[in-house]
Amino acid sequence: MMESLIQASYFIVAAIFIIGLKQMSSPVTARRGILWAGAAMVLATLVTFLAPEIIDSDETLTNISLIMIAITIGGGYAWWGGRKVAMTDMPQMIAMYNGMGGGAAAAIAAVELLKATTEASHLNQIGSESVTIADVLGADVAVLGILGAIIGTISFSGSIIAWAKLDGRLHRSKLLPAQHLVNAMIAIATIGFAISIYFSSDLTPIVIFFGLALVLGIFITIPVGGADMPVIISLFNALTGLAVGFEGYVLGNAAMIIAGIVVGSAGSLLTHLMAVAMNRSVSNVFFAGVGTDTGVASEAAQGEMKEIQAQDAGILMAFASQVIVIPGYGMAVAQAQHKIWELTQLLNEKGVSVKFAIHPVAGRMPGHMNVLLAEAGVSYDMIYDMEDINADFKNTTVALVIGANDVVNPSAKTDTSSPLFGMPILDAMDSDNVIVIKRGRGAGFSGVENPLFFSDNTKMLFGDGQKAASDLIQAVKELS
Repeated sequence: MMESLIQASYFIVAAIFIIGLKQMSSPVTARRGILWAGAAMVLATLVTFLAPEIIDSDETLTNISLIMIAITIGGGYAWWGGRKVAMTDMPQMIAMYNGMGGGAAAAIAAVELLKATTEASHLNQIGSESVTIADVLGADVAVLGILGAIIGTISFSGSIIAWAKLDGRLHRSKLLPAQHLVNAMIAIATIGFAISIYFSSDLTPIVIFFGLALVLGIFITIPVGGADMPVIISLFNALTGLAVGFEGYVLGNAAMIIAGIVVGSAGSLLTHLMAVAMNRSVSNVFFAGVGTDTGVASEAAQGEMKEIQAQDAGILMAFASQVIVIPGYGMAVAQAQHKIWELTQLLNEKGVSVKFAIHPVAGRMPGHMNVLLAEAGVSYDMIYDMEDINADFKNTTVALVIGANDVVNPSAKTDTSSPLFGMPILDAMDSDNVIVIKRGRGAGFSGVENPLFFSDNTKMLFGDGQKAASDLIQAVKELS
């Protein structure tokens, strides 16, 4: 009876997960979807307390106490961190949580493998036949447990590196001459020890296996350039889901299996869509090293950046027929989204049509710019995806680029030597005028120079994004 209740509850949880995920596909219903998915997770957690291995154990009180302590610490920190984190740090938090999920799956695998090792060693001492971990766990459980351990461990260490790079704690990486060869050798060694675990009952292969998997996650993430960080975060999210699903099978926990499959499939689809949006394969993201110190250098930009003052830029925008705003990570750093929305409202009052253009990989994580604009109050019907707005640039008086670089870089279309070549971009260069709000004259996060900034129809408004937006607001108000 109790087992039926648990399985029925897991089925309900799965249905709510899927409904919540569907609602997350639209900014209008995303908040509701997150709340539904959170409620489902609470239900799955509570039902798990009814599992026989918890309530029928000789150490029931101890088990429940440890679980409650873990929930209190983890849940309390997540609640505090979620409320405190700045929008600019949201990508780092997502990367870290991805890593923690992978690490949890790897820890489950480690516990099960260690338990199997202990049991196999005991059976070998009392019997004449050699007993392996595969004999103790069963072939299917052993294979999926080891696969989950590899994937979860790589996701854990790789996500930590992604967090460090996004947080500025690990600066631009060097792609070593033999980097990919070293990675391949570590991967082969990891697989070799994974196979040895299956056929052995020793502790040593397990320790070496996890050590190699940790190193592999670090080594395959370090060469990835800054322009590819959104894709990497999405990929690690998919890997974490896959690892959780595998370990759910090991534990016989339907909720973990379903949640892992949903997260893994959603993350895989998002990773594919983002790679397509960049016109690159996922393998190219890992191996190209876009933005690393040894990445292929593009042609040097010709000309000189032409500066414009906020007063002149404000006048130009106030008398425009249409303005398209292109936000990037610089807007997030400056926390300028609220000022940009205020500027938008002023321009609307003067009869100027204002739209927002979002590139699929703008920011440091998928949907980063959409979240920022929604937080500022920008109406959803003013926000357009790249494929829906690119044709409008030819009829646009001013394209306002704030904190973006690679997503408007024309080298992606014209320079075959550029590491960005082939990536679809927002066609800001087709506008009558381009105004770029930028803190300095350097290249963007990917390290690739942008010829747009030297174009005849481009003017640079240097300074902090929030201050520049405030100055534009003041300039527009003075025309009233």
